[in-house]
This record gives sequence, structure tokens and C-alpha cells, in this order.
Amino acid sequence: MSRDTRRNDFTRRDFLATAAKGAGALGLVVFGGGFAFVSANTVKSRTGETIGPFEYDPTKHEYLYLIDVSKCIGCGSCVRACERENDVPRHYFRTLVERYHVSRHGRVYADSPNGGRDGFDAKDIDADITKSFFVPKLCNHCTNTPCAQLCPVGASFVSPEGLVLVDEERCIGCSYCVQACPYGSRFIHPVTHTASKCTLCCHRLSKGLTTACVQNCPTGARRLGDSKAVGDEVVEIIATSNVRLLKPELHTEPKCYYVNCSQEVR
Repeated sequence: MSRDTRRNDFTRRDFLATAAKGAGALGLVVFGGGFAFVSANTVKSRTGETIGPFEYDPTKHEYLYLIDVSKCIGCGSCVRACERENDVPRHYFRTLVERYHVSRHGRVYADSPNGGRDGFDAKDIDADITKSFFVPKLCNHCTNTPCAQLCPVGASFVSPEGLVLVDEERCIGCSYCVQACPYGSRFIHPVTHTASKCTLCCHRLSKGLTTACVQNCPTGARRLGDSKAVGDEVVEIIATSNVRLLKPELHTEPKCYYVNCSQEVR
């Protein structure tokens, strides 16, 4: 396996290997029997201005994801951005967009051609259809995650920030986690033959950046929040709005919230 193939992935072995180098830009903190990154990176603004070193302590963050369905236009920019950022193989998806049509009798039609990557072609809408909308989907980074619980080798794990990640050097490609995920957010990579999924762009978060999908959404339908950040706007919206969780009956306690989302979405 070439290093380039998985350059954006996050493994336990990377924690130890980087710490062993003694690099000043990265320290290792022991907490509760686990490991955490504390990194210092030089961050630049969009204009290229250096805004100084950015120190990152994952134990001080707990990320939440908010999707406003009413703002999604089904353009596929998020899917393409994720593909570029994370070297996602074609016809596989770490995030996708679904299109829903709902009839006056409550019948639901849903599709996602090529994961919504290339947008959606206009199609004749039956007169019986009363509403149509787009719904972005991704890993819900659950608190009670069935994928990590069922992994026989401990390759799926939860990071200090609450992100559900895969250690590709441990993964044996058994696909138990793929079958266990109730949101269909995992797949077996056709090159590495290991489990692959959304990491919430943890390699970007550690540099003070947002996720590729959030950055490239033209309408602000996707937003990233941090429950440990005082006054975080996404946290305020979740606390004060009528938000939905997908499949709450499974008690996975997902960290992906939907606002203005119809009950037909599953």
C-alpha cells in the first residue's frame, strides 16, 4: 500500500510514530489510557496572510454537524470536494446527496445517481408529487457506534474529539463494520481493501480548517459546530431549533443533525 493512498487517514500507529520522532510541531498527550494529538501548525488565511501558529488539542473539541435541508440545491459540490480532498475512488462515496419526491398520498421516491456527485438531471414530475428536496448524508459519527463495537480487531475507534475513524493498518477488510453501519456510510476501498469512510476531514480540523464539504457548499447547507466552543452558532441552532436525528430509535446518539428535514427522510 502506498502512503499516498491513505495520506489523509488517521491511525493509532501514526500517533506513536510521530511522537517518537520528537518533532517540535507535534506532542503526544496521554489521557485515560489513550493518546491525543497536540499539534502546532502555521495557518494562512484565504488571502495568503500568515496568521500564526495554531495549536490543536483534540480533547478540547467535540464536533457536531448540521445540515439545513431547505438550503441544499443538489449541486454535488460537496461530493466532488470530498472526492478531491480525500482521494475517494470514483463511484464510492464518503458523503452523498439524495433526492426525494413525496406524493400527495405519502409515497416516497428517492434516488441518488452517482451519489449526487454530478448534480441531478431535471425530470418530469408526476402531478401526484407534492414536494421534492435534496438531503446530504455522511457518517453520523455516533456516540454509541455499532461499527466500532463490532470491529473484531479494534481498527474502528473513536478519537478524542468524538470522531469515528478507521486505522487502516489494523483493518483486515472483513466488512463487519460496513454491514453494521445503520447509515450506509462505509465501504471497502477497492485499492487498500480496508474499510473507508468520512473522517470529518480530521486532517483539516487539526490545522484550524473546516471540512472540505462545508467549505465548498455554495448555499451554507452544511455547517460544522463544536459543542466545547463557547457561543458556537451551530450549537445554538441545535439547542433552539426543531432538529432531527436520523434513525433515533437505534440509540446510536449521532452527532449529525438535520434542520428543516421532512419526516420521510430515513
